[in-house]
Amino acid sequence: MLIKTFRELEVYRGAMELTMEFFRITKPFPSEERYSLTDQIRRSSRSVCANLAEAWRKRRYTAAFISKLNDAEAEAAETQVWLEIAHRSGYLQESDFKRLDEAYEKVLGQLVRMVDQPHKWAIGPKPKE
Repeated sequence: MLIKTFRELEVYRGAMELTMEFFRITKPFPSEERYSLTDQIRRSSRSVCANLAEAWRKRRYTAAFISKLNDAEAEAAETQVWLEIAHRSGYLQESDFKRLDEAYEKVLGQLVRMVDQPHKWAIGPKPKE
């Protein structure tokens, strides 16, 4: 299957699904967390999706493509930290934390595979084998 837009990427769809779930699960967080923990989880998870979209548009240039994927990977890892803080603060149940953390591990794995094999996604000249 030929992927034409970033929205067709499995990793993007998974990351977007998680982002929307974070919006849902952070709604009941205490109001004093609105501009800190709630905002941070939402911002970093959104940034994973945004960086994937940017990477897709930069795949003509391998280094730029990889750089944006690395940014997405860093934001995904940051999101995991905020989730752990939410869990340790008592805002997330253990089962929700584990489920979301595992889902982000999947996203991270997909990003690492893309970084390791950029030629599969590039639209410029392919490297000689």
